[in-house]
Amino acid sequence: MDLARKVSSELCGTALLLAAVIGSGIMAERLAGGNAAVALLANTLATVGALYVLIEVFAPLSGAHFNPAVSAVLAWRGELPKNEFVPYVAGQLVGAVLGAWLAHGMFDVPILQLSTKVRTGTGQWIAEAVATAGLMLVILRAPKGRAAVMVAAWIGSAYWFTASTSFANPAAALGRMLSDSFAGIAPRSVGGFVLAQLAGAVLGAAIHDLFVPRQPAGHPNVIEASGEVEGTPRQREIQHERSHDLPQPCMRNFAQLAGDDPQQRHRA
Repeated sequence: MDLARKVSSELCGTALLLAAVIGSGIMAERLAGGNAAVALLANTLATVGALYVLIEVFAPLSGAHFNPAVSAVLAWRGELPKNEFVPYVAGQLVGAVLGAWLAHGMFDVPILQLSTKVRTGTGQWIAEAVATAGLMLVILRAPKGRAAVMVAAWIGSAYWFTASTSFANPAAALGRMLSDSFAGIAPRSVGGFVLAQLAGAVLGAAIHDLFVPRQPAGHPNVIEASGEVEGTPRQREIQHERSHDLPQPCMRNFAQLAGDDPQQRHRA
């Protein structure tokens, strides 16, 4: 049941993310009057906002990967149980397809489509590797509670400084392949993008390990929302031990802040 809840979370989150990416692209193209820069800006803002909210909502349930490349690296590092990897990816891919269809339904365009927008070439492949490497580095190194805003900020900025507009996600490539719209990608371009994304994810993890030695598995979550996430039993035990090691003056200050200073009670 727990795995089913996680996979459902990944499916729903990925579907809503792709609906936001594709839907905002359709709306932007309709309203921008042929101005590609304005359309891209609108598409970026909608994606950043949706990504931040979706991570906050679904991170406590599944880790909010929404991305097979992220799940693959985290499974390799032992932070995602290996028996959950295939179900996670299946949920993400199904969610990407449903998200594309949902966007089409909202804008009253044919549900079944294939994109004709060719995105290929060395520059775009390098861009996808850079975007995905940066995404992986942000996920692995973000301070607790800040991953949502940092991931959204990275993707939003990479929309503009990469030649590929930062797909950074094989599931997104699949969903966008099924939409002949502003955000689409032609089927023949998907293979190169996915290979570059996987290479970038490995590169990002390798750069992270250059700075910090690989830690044992046992993280309470992968992409944490800003709300407090309970750790493993051992982590809670360490936190409890540290609280008892605080100097007494410091402990007394905490009591004063709480309005429960033993010395004040004695004087009273």
